[in-house]
Amino acid sequence: MALARLAGLILLIIVLTACGSRQVQDSLVGSTAQRLVSYAIDDLARSLPESDFAPLSGQRLRIESHFLENGDLRAYADQRLAMELSSRFGIEVVDGLMPADHSLVVFYTSLGTDQDHLGFFLPLGFVPGVDETVRINLITLEQFHGIAEMYYYLDQDLRSDILQSRKRTDALGLPIITIPLSTLP
Repeated sequence: MALARLAGLILLIIVLTACGSRQVQDSLVGSTAQRLVSYAIDDLARSLPESDFAPLSGQRLRIESHFLENGDLRAYADQRLAMELSSRFGIEVVDGLMPADHSLVVFYTSLGTDQDHLGFFLPLGFVPGVDETVRINLITLEQFHGIAEMYYYLDQDLRSDILQSRKRTDALGLPIITIPLSTLP
């Protein structure tokens, strides 16, 4: 009889785990991850202070950016930054070979997604043959954020404060259902 109860309990845990687990993404392979990061970059570009860039209207500016990875995400952030400087402040952004009146050195400190779980859940990663990330949610807040963060030097002497933007799509995790709590349009 005890063996039947144990088998029933294991079966119940497997069924509930399938309903309460969530895929972990380590890249921008999904639309939600891409939207979170691109919206965060967009908000970051819009947060450029007018006091630093309005005086440069009509002048040429060279942008040199740095990030841990030299990839598509950094190139996207650079282009979004250049478009904001051009459209909002009337600055002509030039490439590295052309003469410029001013230089902007940008250091991106974060471009990507961040995930976290807060609350109460039963981890099942210790069970042989079960992925270490599998869990049963009792009541959790599952956080999935797109983050863009940077600071810059304008003409090598003016260092900005750290500018940060965070877009989020969270979810309330319950044993059988997950309820989305999103700030995405």
